[in-house]
Amino acid sequence: MTRRLLLGAFLFHPGGSHVSGWRHESAEPHRHVDIDYYAEFAATAERGVFDTIFLADGLYFWDRFPSGVDHYGQTRLEPLTLLSALAARTQHIGLAATISTSYNEPYHVARALASLDHISGGRAAWNLVTSRYDEEARNFGGDGHLDHALRYERGAEFVDLVQQLWDSWADDAIIADRESGLFADADKLQVADHRGAHFAVRGPLNISRPPQGYPVLFQAGGSEAGQELAAATADAVFARALPIAEAQRFAAGLRERVVAHGREADELAILPQLRPVVARSAAEAHDLASGILASTPAAIIVEDVAHSIGQTLSDDPDAVIVLAPDTDISNESRSPNRRLARLQAGERLTARDLYAQSFWESVTVGSASQIADEVQERFESHAADGFVVQALTQPSGFREFVDLVVPELQHRGLTRTAYEEGTLRERLGLARPAGRVRVGAASSSH
Repeated sequence: MTRRLLLGAFLFHPGGSHVSGWRHESAEPHRHVDIDYYAEFAATAERGVFDTIFLADGLYFWDRFPSGVDHYGQTRLEPLTLLSALAARTQHIGLAATISTSYNEPYHVARALASLDHISGGRAAWNLVTSRYDEEARNFGGDGHLDHALRYERGAEFVDLVQQLWDSWADDAIIADRESGLFADADKLQVADHRGAHFAVRGPLNISRPPQGYPVLFQAGGSEAGQELAAATADAVFARALPIAEAQRFAAGLRERVVAHGREADELAILPQLRPVVARSAAEAHDLASGILASTPAAIIVEDVAHSIGQTLSDDPDAVIVLAPDTDISNESRSPNRRLARLQAGERLTARDLYAQSFWESVTVGSASQIADEVQERFESHAADGFVVQALTQPSGFREFVDLVVPELQHRGLTRTAYEEGTLRERLGLARPAGRVRVGAASSSH
């Protein structure tokens, strides 16, 4: 089978992937709770023959800093509810919901995703996160977030238990035979009866096995623990954008971990973020990107940098930062921190410097052919198996990518021009997991 570039369509902030994307003249932030807004986004993604919609999420409102309320558009619909509505308004595209293993229970998640998979005809996907912020803990009965290692330990048990619950019923367990009056074959039912370090769940799930067996599993995490969980369990990894040499090293290392877990290296797709700014010319695209960066309020610049390096800063975005000793943000994130590394190396930088550098490192700016060149190079060098596309503004930024870049990728034979029949898992070239129901399993638990 010829290797094909995979594409995900990302939504997080109401006006786009940049915090100030909602200020652009083409953005429609007032529609962020309008189902038609999301249906139009999904229709654009299907027109571009994207593999999946990818809904980011968080279980908090970001009010740690004043700018989170004053300037930062972050209100959003709950993803499973939204995707269930979109399932009825789309035909082919995958529907990936971000769901936390720290602030949910396995039975709820297994049941909800199985339901979405049935409703959509086998298009559900789960972006597993362990959550990061103390704000989330305070919404679920805690004062602070779980220890980083404990979060991933809990996440690994969570995934295994959800899959056990999806395997409650064999594929042919539901008979619904009117003549005999037999609705289900008890010999094809398995009770998980799970008792682990973090969860105790008897089961079985009260819905039949999902069409995909297991909905496709995404995982986002760049730390050692995150990479290990992904290598052991995930079908795809949502990765940070990195310089190409670093991206190649990250991808190669992650594939080595996959093999170490007894899997084939190509069983895990690596999908970095792609934040395109595309226009008819490179100059026009650069002007657009510069305008979006310039629209970012000083308060967001200062507080974003302060949060990322773990210390309070002055209100002046142009003041040189003096790094505080013993800065520790490891419990929130253990992914590589490029801003902190620069300061620790002794560079004299301001918040505006760091914010602008991060912005330009995170975006891919140019004409359609220039962006396609970048995508093709990373794909063919195995730095990426595809990309999760995050337009800085919605809906215009994503629409421009579909109208300008996708045809170029299709012309080069990198992406498909039409959907094949089948489930999301089948279209991604992933095997359907065999059920783990043991014949007569239910009888021992009755």
